[in-house]
Amino acid sequence: MFSNNTKVTFIFFNIVLMVFLTTLVVNFNSSYIYIVPLCILPLILKAFFDARLGLFTHVITVLLLGFVVANNYEYMFLQIIAGIVTILTVSELYKRANLFISVGQITLIYIISYFAFFVIHEGSIDSLKWETFLLFVLCGLATLFVQPLIYVYEKLFGLVSDVSLLELSDTNSKLLKELSDKAPGTFHHSLNVANLAEAAANEIGANTMLVRVGALYHDIGKMTNPTYFTENQSTGINPHDELSPKESAQIIINHVIDGIELAKKNNLPDRVIDFIRTHHGTSVVYYFYNKQLEANQDFDAADFAYNGPNPFSKETAILMMCDSVEAASKSLKDPTSTKINSFVETILSKQMESNQFLNANITFKEIESIKKVLKQKLANMYHLRIEYPD
Repeated sequence: MFSNNTKVTFIFFNIVLMVFLTTLVVNFNSSYIYIVPLCILPLILKAFFDARLGLFTHVITVLLLGFVVANNYEYMFLQIIAGIVTILTVSELYKRANLFISVGQITLIYIISYFAFFVIHEGSIDSLKWETFLLFVLCGLATLFVQPLIYVYEKLFGLVSDVSLLELSDTNSKLLKELSDKAPGTFHHSLNVANLAEAAANEIGANTMLVRVGALYHDIGKMTNPTYFTENQSTGINPHDELSPKESAQIIINHVIDGIELAKKNNLPDRVIDFIRTHHGTSVVYYFYNKQLEANQDFDAADFAYNGPNPFSKETAILMMCDSVEAASKSLKDPTSTKINSFVETILSKQMESNQFLNANITFKEIESIKKVLKQKLANMYHLRIEYPD
């Protein structure tokens, strides 16, 4: 986060905005202090980043506001409790019902906490200001403005939230429809990879929506030369037969560069382009590399390697694993659970040996969990039906 100026500016801007709004209200009339929807802050940061950063920033903001408001202990207590509830209750913000339910829970927590705090402090409810509860309701309604605010922030800061990812995951979008028409085999492969990656991400607590979208778009570069990829060769004619291994490898490698160009042309977010860029890392196009070795000619091994970079997040690492496993699984003859298990182990071990996951914040334990999911999913995919009698 700290090395990215846009992200730091975005976080700093939101903290300053909340402090500024609260200061304005305090100067106008301090009794209206609870009308400022401070819970928008953790909601926005959770939508763009994660729950941990959302809560951390919220607590920092509340501590800053402790210097501004009058009854600071009560105010800080209520806001931190509300922030924790916001972080714990809000999941899948892109679902409209979830936002309304969460806003209801936040409002209820404000009312209960304020009531409890007042009774403990005063010992009775005789002097309780009931109109404060109305301020909490108005605060809850103001929190609903988080949706349009997320959209504005996306355009201003070039960030991407789960709401945008949901739109991008629609297979009827222009780019995915084009992929389906021009390279139907690649489109089907992308769907399978998306399902595998989503299950793997779910298992280790990664961003499932992000990894699904990344999987759907990771091979869009194959639209440039669809017939040069086996999944799109329906006629049985292989154009690689007329090319040298080096030329063939170059066409295969270029699908990453073509994909990045296509993605930028269609205004895909950088977080999605990262998946296109890293899904092969710096691995080698083994089939044509071995073909060149068999030819016994001098050659540069770098001509058969992808340009990288290697995956640098859990999500991009998951995609690399699922893409390799799904693509190679097509070569399995008479698949059995034993064959599938050793096949998954071999592919992922090879990737680990070539240091493909060195820059990703993924642990051995998480890789083992992903292996387990991939084995289970592939076993389900290749499950043979029993033969029925005529």
